[in-house]
Order: sequence, then structure tokens, then C-alpha cells
Amino acid sequence: MKDFNEGNRLLPVNPLNAGLPPGEATTDRVIGIKLSLVYLPLHSPISDAKVLAGRQKPLTEIAFLFCEIKTEQGFEGVGYSYSKRAGGPGQYKHACEIADAILGEDPNDIARLWEKMVWAGASVGRSGLSTQAIAAFDIALWDLKSRRANLPLAKLLGAHRDSVRCYNTSGGYLSMDISEVKDRVTMALEQGIGAIKLKVGQPDPMIDLARIAAVRDHVGANVPLAIDANQQWDRTTALRFGRISEQFNLTWIEEPLDAYDYEGHAALARELATPIATGEMLTSVAEHYELIRHDSVDFIQPDAPRVGGVTPFLKICALAEHKKLKLAPHYCMEIHLHLTAAYGSEPWVEHFEWSEAMFEDRLEVKDGRMTVPNRPGLGLTLSGQMRAWTAETASFGTGF
Repeated sequence: MKDFNEGNRLLPVNPLNAGLPPGEATTDRVIGIKLSLVYLPLHSPISDAKVLAGRQKPLTEIAFLFCEIKTEQGFEGVGYSYSKRAGGPGQYKHACEIADAILGEDPNDIARLWEKMVWAGASVGRSGLSTQAIAAFDIALWDLKSRRANLPLAKLLGAHRDSVRCYNTSGGYLSMDISEVKDRVTMALEQGIGAIKLKVGQPDPMIDLARIAAVRDHVGANVPLAIDANQQWDRTTALRFGRISEQFNLTWIEEPLDAYDYEGHAALARELATPIATGEMLTSVAEHYELIRHDSVDFIQPDAPRVGGVTPFLKICALAEHKKLKLAPHYCMEIHLHLTAAYGSEPWVEHFEWSEAMFEDRLEVKDGRMTVPNRPGLGLTLSGQMRAWTAETASFGTGF
């Protein structure tokens, strides 16, 4: 079979198809699955408003659940999910519990396999940790399907564009003083990233305002600038801060309220000139539907690994497009670049350099946009460093 790292040439004739009547397709089946629990260390601890409020500890590492799938016809796919601070081992264990559900199945039947995995773990529900574990399988199946078609995932889905506007978040955390933030902002813009997002939500809002003013002055009026409160305001604080901060011409205010306060976000969206963004903490299509139904957002921010993978993400996008919402998914640029490229209206993708070491490939950023790689599938090859950071593995079937 073709080595998909060789480029984007046409697939050779599959010998397994030989002798079939013209136009008759073959089916395939999953013969092997490998799951890996990987811990990505951060260079230094980082803090946002949740840490300053005493609700969480500083972030020092990210747990990833990788899923590798092989098929009888020789195709492969890779996907991942992740968790911050807690939940990584739980995702991995649940993935091990349900992996057998798709062995022997046709990997092309992705929607049916998603439902089968949900029912395999039905007692733990259809959101949260269970769907985050399913996401790694689902994303691997979509990667495999687009590799089989010899297309980037964005092209398989039907791309509207070959690059997406991108913004950087990793340089705007509250654990960094304003001097470091400015240096990181400058570095991001020099790398070709087009916009900046700052963390806010400190106990003293005046400190937040001073930081926003300093960065706006540093980058000038034409660079898009967003802020993220990580759910730490009440409705009154969010409304007052939103009105005061309108002078900075912000692209959006992210997670000003509790993630499940649909009515509160809707009230802010009605009252403020600055767009409201949220959705990253929600873990199902049903929860995102509530945001959409209540008119709670201008920018909806689903996270494919958190909602269960590409399959449910596409359902959210269909609902969002119907309401003419803007799209700005959370984290996971390697996945979301493809999904945003297939969204109808111009989206944003979030740039984090943290996960780059786990892949041999790098995403190109230029003139404020991230380019969709012209490689089959997600266009990713797992690195030796990813293998070195692996804490546990489990294999099912054959081939691994």
C-alpha cells in the first residue's frame, strides 16, 4: 500500500479490488488499535483566572490520549484527545474499555461506530469524559478515511478555503508579567500570527484593564485583540467590564460567565457591542444547542476532542451555520485547522505551540493565516518525542 508521507500522488490500484466488477466498492475492517497515554510537560507553570480564584492549580502538563488504528487493507489513522489537570488516566481507561467495540468493523461507517462506542459505555453518559475518550477513536477514523481518499481532511469535508485566520493565546497568561506578555505578543506577530488573545478575570478588574490597554497600545489599533475570563465573572461584573472595555475594540470577550449560564451569556450578547464567545468547556452537541437556541454567542467555540470528535463537531457546525454564527474552536490547531477550513463563513483557529513536539510535521503560518497542509488526512506523523513521553499503552487486535 501507499506510504502517505510520500506526498499527494494518486493512490495505486489496490490489489484487494482486483477482479471486482467495475464500479463495485470493497469494504474494509479494523484489525488493530493502539492507545497511548502521553504527558506533555510545559516549560513553566501557567495560570489563568481559575488559578487566581483558587479553583485550580497552575497548569504544568497536559495528558493526551492517542489512538492509532490499522485496517485489513493496510490503511492507518491517528487521532487524539486530551485533558488538563485531571481526567487523562480516566479517558485512557475508558478508551481501553470500549476499544473492542470497533474491532472487525468497517472504518468507513464512522457515525455508526460513534454510536456503538457511546452505547458500549452508556452507563457513564453521553458527555464529559466518555465522549472525550470516544473522540480519539473518531478523529483517527476520519484521519484514516481521508488518507484512504488521498485528501486532506479539509478537502474530504469540502473546504471553503486553504488557510484560516489564526490568533495566539499561549503568550497572554496571567502568570506572565506585562513585559513578558509584550515580548511574546511581538514574537507571535513576527511569526505571522494575525491576532492575540489575553487572559483576564483577576480579582482586581483594574489590573485587567491596565493589561489590555498596555497590549492594545503595544500592537496598535489594527491588530485583532480578544480577551478570555475563563468563567470567573458574575453577570454584573461581566456587564460592567464589557462596557468599559468596548473602548479597546475587542474581537470578542470569551467565557465571561459560567459555561452553562446560557441565559446570562444571552443577556450579555444583547447588551454589549463586543461579541461574546464561549463553548470550549461543553462536551456534547446538546449543550452547544442550548447556547445556539438561547442566542448566547456571537462566536461559538466547540472543541472537537471534548465534544466527541469530528462527527459531533460537524453537527454543531451545521446548527451554528444555520444561525449565522461565527466559529472559533478551542485549542487543538492540528485538528481544528481542517474543520474551520470547511466552515461556511470566515473562522478563526487558535495557535498553541505546546503540542508541536509530538509531531514530525509543522503547520505553516503566514500573513495572519494558518495554511491547511496538502497531505492526506490530518497530515500528522507522530514523533519520537511523543513516544518518549508515553506513560502507558494498550493494544487490541493485531498489527501493533
